[in-house]
Amino acid sequence: MIKMRLMLVDDEERFLQTTGKMIRKKGYDVLTAVSGEECLEKLVQELVHVVILDVKMPGMDGVETLKKIKHRYPRIEVIMLTGHATADSAVEGLKSGATDYLQKPTSVDDLIAKAEQAFARHLEIEEKIRLAEAFKQSSI
Repeated sequence: MIKMRLMLVDDEERFLQTTGKMIRKKGYDVLTAVSGEECLEKLVQELVHVVILDVKMPGMDGVETLKKIKHRYPRIEVIMLTGHATADSAVEGLKSGATDYLQKPTSVDDLIAKAEQAFARHLEIEEKIRLAEAFKQSSI
């Protein structure tokens, strides 16, 4: 069975440290990044299934980061997270490919539940792709 691997992306280092530690204690593999740029750099080298991405960050904001993730890695599921939720950013994030949208503060259990749902979706899509490729090979 594949184990879910998460990446938390937020410019608040204390949030990253605290939340990452709490999620790790529950048995999950967690990477962290303090910016959209760092997230994209790590995704080049690291296998990640679900990214939990803050919307409001200096430099490259969450929506721009989301768009780049979905362009480069369309199978990665992304959950938008913000302390400054607005209907506009929620709609833009969801239209740009986010799986879900949560408002800070949120409990670690809620974050994990949303991440598990996103990971289940990821696995379902991967299985459909695998079956389609197997069917394609068998019909050649």
